[in-house]
Amino acid sequence: MKVVSLLAGLALAVGTAMSACAASPEGLAIRDPALKAAKTLTVTSARIAPGGTIPEVYSGYAKSISPPLHWGKGPYGTRGFALIVEDPDAPMPQPFVHWIAYAIPPSVQGFAEGAVPAGVRQGKLPFVGKEGYFGPRPPAGAPHHYHFQLFALDADLALPAGADRASLVAAMKGHVLASGELVGTYKKP
Repeated sequence: MKVVSLLAGLALAVGTAMSACAASPEGLAIRDPALKAAKTLTVTSARIAPGGTIPEVYSGYAKSISPPLHWGKGPYGTRGFALIVEDPDAPMPQPFVHWIAYAIPPSVQGFAEGAVPAGVRQGKLPFVGKEGYFGPRPPAGAPHHYHFQLFALDADLALPAGADRASLVAAMKGHVLASGELVGTYKKP
């Protein structure tokens, strides 16, 4: 009986410690007060319903191709867009970054499945060591939430390809006209 109680207590402590290590939605780029926007953008996908499950083909367990995304025109003064995809449920202090895309022309209103328009720059992903999209690949357990965050900007960002999240966020400060997000979930198959 004491062994069972000890094991239960240990499991609770480990679970609590893992939860304490996990990022929170407050750490998402779109929640950064310096990126606060007065207007809202609507971000949609033909393959991901708001709050719905992300199809496996877009996951890191399958082909890890980027899903199709769509958004409308930015507000007056939009000179470009930036996209950051993050998982705040990852067991780490900051949300896990799955995609960084910027220098998206104001005339672009979405991405086709598995593609970005010519000229769009993509950032380098920490822990993955590559540029471009990296699909959901959570560990076993509860579903993770993936935030496709879009920002309409009033300036062209002078960032080279391969910029990291911190550099992009710093460059966007004071330039966000509107923002929006699409949230999808994914659980290890």
